[in-house]
Amino acid sequence: MDLLLHSIQLDWPVLLPIFICSILVIAVAINRAAFYSDNKRDVVQFIQMLQQQLQKDDLSGAQGISTDTGGIIGGLAEEGVLVLSEKNKDFSMSFDISASLAVRKLEKHLTILGTIGGVAPFLGLFGTVVRILFTFQDLASQGNQSAAVAMGIGSALIATAFGLGVAIVAVILYNSFQGVVRRFEDDFQLLKLLFLSYSEQNQSKEVVQNKTINQIQGTV
Repeated sequence: MDLLLHSIQLDWPVLLPIFICSILVIAVAINRAAFYSDNKRDVVQFIQMLQQQLQKDDLSGAQGISTDTGGIIGGLAEEGVLVLSEKNKDFSMSFDISASLAVRKLEKHLTILGTIGGVAPFLGLFGTVVRILFTFQDLASQGNQSAAVAMGIGSALIATAFGLGVAIVAVILYNSFQGVVRRFEDDFQLLKLLFLSYSEQNQSKEVVQNKTINQIQGTV
């Protein structure tokens, strides 16, 4: 504890950036965890309910289920139903645009964690080098004092440990949140496949109906 207090008193200018990084990591972690928790839905049940409505060709019912579900997945499904109702032939492109915008919301602030995970160890190493340089300077001016040298080197290593600790936490959180984003992307793909299947079935029905109409007109 004395060594830690000694390091904070002497090396606070080089420890301050690492401390700021740690605050940013905590803030981003809380923000993203809350955001993902608010948008978490039972996707399997939602898709089953949505599929039932689409099989009935009830787009208004599908839109109502999407609205009631809410969150990112519900909002994306609602936009998909809207595009289907407009019989947009470029459904895949329209859905991909909406999905990409949703992914951007999911990935918001994650670059901060990635950057801190890469930079924090170097900040700690920089603090260690600075403290060792000052220790050698004190040693040269005051003579050989083993206690002072040990205290200086120990204080210097605290910066490295602090930087590595912040970096490890940032990388773990970054990878964990990226895994959450990938699961959301998988859910988006399931929605897209469901909507494309419905769209293709409708197009097939229209082709059959047109052929039937033409045959009837031809016989007349």
